[in-house]
Amino acid sequence: MSDGLLRERWPESVTEVNSSMAMHGSPLGLFALVLLAFAPISTRAAECGSMASPKLDWQECTKKNLMLQGSDLEGANLFSTDFSLTDLSGANVKSANLEKATLVRASLEGAHAEGANFAKIEAYRSSFANIAAEGASFAGAELQRANFAGAQLSGATFEKAELGRADFDKAVLTGAKFSFANLSRADLSGATFEGPVMFDRAFMFLTRIEGLDLSAAAGLEQAQIDLACGDASTKLPTGLSAPATWPCPADHE
Repeated sequence: MSDGLLRERWPESVTEVNSSMAMHGSPLGLFALVLLAFAPISTRAAECGSMASPKLDWQECTKKNLMLQGSDLEGANLFSTDFSLTDLSGANVKSANLEKATLVRASLEGAHAEGANFAKIEAYRSSFANIAAEGASFAGAELQRANFAGAQLSGATFEKAELGRADFDKAVLTGAKFSFANLSRADLSGATFEGPVMFDRAFMFLTRIEGLDLSAAAGLEQAQIDLACGDASTKLPTGLSAPATWPCPADHE
């Protein structure tokens, strides 16, 4: 096969390339393989310029400091998308994949996020106030000082999440999972627990649990209660008791 013939007809398969290598020696075959390796391929990033719509692909796109209130992104691929400082309040992100997305100081206030995947997101000082996120996953997420006031989080997963100083005032946490989570100084005192909640090995240093009914909570141990901040109205699971250090001083920081 001459070089001219190679330019006129592209090899149809790896088998044909191998046959060419056997007939004419490896240099020609290797040249063909190099051309195959650099053949044009479709790129996922083409959708970064698309308008918000259900099931779109914004994976690894930059969407910083935008006004996307009320956008319909249901089922969208938002893996590793940068939403820093972006307003997504009232948006529909049901079943969307936001794993590893950056949501630093972003707002999802009042968003619809049932079944969404927020695993391993970075969301320092972000607002999830009044979000509807039943069954959503926040596993391994960075949520320091995040605002979950009034959020609907029944069945949500916060396993191994960083929740230092997060606010759950009036949030519904029935069936939520905080296994291995860092709840240091988080405020759960105004939350609602209408059923079992999992706290297995959660770090609860100065976690505010005043007034909570934790009698049905699972995974709680006395060492966690000793670190936490409750009061005389806090109800604990059978076998656990309030430490002498309760109530804790008010946290003004």
